[in-house]
Amino acid sequence: MHDRTMRPPPLNHAVFGNGRLLGLVSPTSAIEWLCLPRFDSPSVFGRLLDHEQGGSFRILHASGELDGTLAYLPNTNVVRSVFTADDGSWEVIDFAPRIPAGLGVVVPIEIMRVVRPLEGQPQIVVDFDPRPDYGRASPRLRELTLGLEVDGGAVPLHLMTNVPIPYVLARRPFALAHPLYFVLSYGPRESPPTYASVVHDLERTVAGWRAWARSCALPAFAAEIVLRSALCLKLHAYHDTGAIIAATTTSIPEAMGTPRTWDYRFCWLRDSAFTVEALRRLSQVAEGEHLIRFLRDVAEAGPLQPVYSVDGGRELHEEFLPHLTGFGGNGHVRIGNAAYHQTQHDLMGEIILCLETQLSDPRIVHDEPSAYFPLIRRLVEEAIVAADRPDTSIWEFRSMFRNYTFSRAMCWVAVRRGANLARRFGQRALAEEWSQIADREQALILERGYSTSRGFFTQALDGEFPDASNLLLPTLGLLDGRDPRFVSTVEAYQQNLVEHGLMLRYRNKDDFGETTSAFTICSFWWAEALALMGRLEEAVQVFDRVAAYANPVGLFSEDIDPETGALLGNFPQAYTHVGLIHAAMTIGELLEARDGHVRAWA
Repeated sequence: MHDRTMRPPPLNHAVFGNGRLLGLVSPTSAIEWLCLPRFDSPSVFGRLLDHEQGGSFRILHASGELDGTLAYLPNTNVVRSVFTADDGSWEVIDFAPRIPAGLGVVVPIEIMRVVRPLEGQPQIVVDFDPRPDYGRASPRLRELTLGLEVDGGAVPLHLMTNVPIPYVLARRPFALAHPLYFVLSYGPRESPPTYASVVHDLERTVAGWRAWARSCALPAFAAEIVLRSALCLKLHAYHDTGAIIAATTTSIPEAMGTPRTWDYRFCWLRDSAFTVEALRRLSQVAEGEHLIRFLRDVAEAGPLQPVYSVDGGRELHEEFLPHLTGFGGNGHVRIGNAAYHQTQHDLMGEIILCLETQLSDPRIVHDEPSAYFPLIRRLVEEAIVAADRPDTSIWEFRSMFRNYTFSRAMCWVAVRRGANLARRFGQRALAEEWSQIADREQALILERGYSTSRGFFTQALDGEFPDASNLLLPTLGLLDGRDPRFVSTVEAYQQNLVEHGLMLRYRNKDDFGETTSAFTICSFWWAEALALMGRLEEAVQVFDRVAAYANPVGLFSEDIDPETGALLGNFPQAYTHVGLIHAAMTIGELLEARDGHVRAWA
């Protein structure tokens, strides 16, 4: 059960990264989460999951830890914190180098920190406390000519700085009289950094992020938070393979005092497909191109599974780390994810949707688009076979096998969109055959997925429970958003699933009992559903209410506690930001159409 007496620490961090690594920095300057050399590697700094044993990297005042003001440099993933004490003020800038180079970027596996005095000469302390391998290793810090070497992980880390190394090792206070730099790299560096080289990397990284931001096509509605969401999503796309991970962290619980803790540092095919569609709507197509290559590789390597590692690895063995106290003392720290061997029948539809949008986008040149058709045919045939078989649903129930409405709808999507692609590739007979199957499936879902006695689409066919995933049915094309069956569904969900203005996934008990937290993307689905129903003012109200729960730098976790408003679940959660973008884009387009703002200069 959810322990209401356990108060979660605030998720008021900013995320920074470059496509190879992700770090979380708190308003105290503490880097509390960093895994090296890639997103799903063991943590080097894990204070987020254990204040004592996790490890962190802090720039402290001599009097102790202070809260500063944390913000992104505009239109970047570069973080700036400002601190003030009695003897002066200073700034800390955190970033991972992402250097534009020709048509690509250079993304070394390293983070950089710049510390500059703003006023006076404050006394500061460098608290460099790496704890490799989730705090299981006993690190050795060795002083070298050019800095510190950290032994204890798979590969030594190197900290290079213009601060005297004895001050770092002894955590000795000193006056911040001139700018400082810190470069923490995985493995040896080609050349030692200087303050000038670090500032140059900072300037090029800022310029690169701003160039990417400028190329986003933003909606007229909620443009600023959409851009922050897009920048957040971009960070979760793995540079080397195109895999997109679900979140930066592991084991931040859905509800305090529960074992509802999961490792989200992997690539769910579903989340990835939704992510690239959100970015495509913002006119960012490169991420989709890269993901398609990843999808093709993993699909051709064997049977589809819901989730993979960022290098396409199939086995994500799940285990607990009992030596860590967990987020806010919650315990239940997990690494790996047992969902990799689950049966989830929505996958084929999501991959087909992804393929269809990529193959039909005139901006993208494919050398041999027909080479994708064997994969398309396989996915459609798998969806036809899977459609009437039970699975574990989008919510990854661990023991509740049903014929879930959303899973069945996604199988229908695979067949319907597969027919469109077959027609595109001249496979007319196959297109006709699949279209007939899709027609029958659509009729069956509308008949058995909707309960006339309850007045809403149910979690499973011939079921009884509401389920927020059904709010997506109009966006998939199963029925129109103004269809009376969908309208009554949204109205029923508002009565049955909403707590304090936020929507839960479902009410029925699952493998772990009752769910109490609002799954944040569901509230954005609700806002988008209202817009598709034509209730734009209500849609805006719901959107604005949910958007107000963002942390101070505009980021969302997976869940919100409806009673306290606390952010819970892994952070930042890509899926939540996907939901925000889709809702904002849909609301914005419909508002412009309603108000006649569909012309240049309108």
